[in-house]
Amino acid sequence: MTITEAETSVFDTLESQVRSYCRGWPRVFEYAHGCRLQDEDGHVYLDFFAGAGALNYGHNPPVLKRALLDYLERDGVTHGLDMSTTAKRAFLETFRDLVLRPRGLDHKVMFPGPTGTNAVEAALKLARKVKRRETVVSFTNAFHGMSLGALAVTGNAFKRAGAGVPLVHGVPMPFDNYLDGRVEDFLWFERLLEDRGSGLSRPAAVIVETVQGEGGVNVARAEWLRALAGLCRRWDMLLIVDDIQMGCGRTGGFFSFEEAGIVPDVITLSKSISGYGLPMALTLFRPGLDVWEPGEHNGTFRGNNPAFVTATAALDAYWADSGTEKQTLARGEQVEAALDEIAREHRRSGAGYRGRGLAWGLTFADAGRAARVCARAFELGLLVETSGPGNEVVKLLPPLTAAPDELEEGLRTLARAVDETA
Repeated sequence: MTITEAETSVFDTLESQVRSYCRGWPRVFEYAHGCRLQDEDGHVYLDFFAGAGALNYGHNPPVLKRALLDYLERDGVTHGLDMSTTAKRAFLETFRDLVLRPRGLDHKVMFPGPTGTNAVEAALKLARKVKRRETVVSFTNAFHGMSLGALAVTGNAFKRAGAGVPLVHGVPMPFDNYLDGRVEDFLWFERLLEDRGSGLSRPAAVIVETVQGEGGVNVARAEWLRALAGLCRRWDMLLIVDDIQMGCGRTGGFFSFEEAGIVPDVITLSKSISGYGLPMALTLFRPGLDVWEPGEHNGTFRGNNPAFVTATAALDAYWADSGTEKQTLARGEQVEAALDEIAREHRRSGAGYRGRGLAWGLTFADAGRAARVCARAFELGLLVETSGPGNEVVKLLPPLTAAPDELEEGLRTLARAVDETA
């Protein structure tokens, strides 16, 4: 149903002005399955947004839904704080056996509050506690969350302005290719570390996204990430990889940093870790960093047992072998080929693209073009959003489970939206 004043006055009169996605997609949605959403009037939309990366396996995947319904029907524990439950045990055992051990990781698992920004807050607090230093280095165009600590290491000026207080103890450095390859990697960063007159306090940690989703789908090269890991080792800084949007298979491997062959000291996960869109987050860290006092970082909803149930089912269904990774990389090649064709056809308007796995961005010389493309795509039945500091990138995050014909349908619609906004 189209949102009008008469039909949906409760949204206008009662809900805060802070709402945003409903403004770009002015419909009242009622059903969702797989790659598709349906509104109250029966109009169906192909979803290449996937809950901002929280629905890597699509809407209501049947095997996860069945596990959740079975658990609820037998009165499984729903709320458990950080108490031990059978649902938590099953998740931890499955996560250890299917994710950590096959990758040679021995990281401890922490359940912070069930949001990505809380996972980041826990990582920042832990790094400062371990190193007894305050400064954390982040990168240009980074996005790590909307709470104050996470905002301090976020680059977007609009989001930072909402804090209302000074954002301190965070220092930005250039992300990969920020200076178009004209400057040696980490030249400025390492020079500041070496110079006792630079004014840069020795950082406790560096936090990085291997692919900056909200920042404009900026992809860090594997060699850049390896050099960053080496820099952190030389200068006794913890390396935190924020894998909240790009983890859980979005770029191919379960973790986005696997391609680079690095092992972060701390990893943050959220969004698709529950597999079903249920709130859940993890902060993973090397065993030697586990210096927390009991209850030193807690939260009422850090034990979301229904999310543990769906997360376990997702790992069993999609990560018991290498099938999901191989499929995602193959689907990514399909998307890349389509974007390459769009970019070639619109070369005069400066079209380009970048991405990895099933996270892609389509760019134009005209910064306002991306918003027009997304608006037209919605009119044609496709959900895609903008990203980047000026909303100048069309971001594609289709479900990892999308079939080739569904991807083809969505990419045809995107191409039409680009043509019709030329």
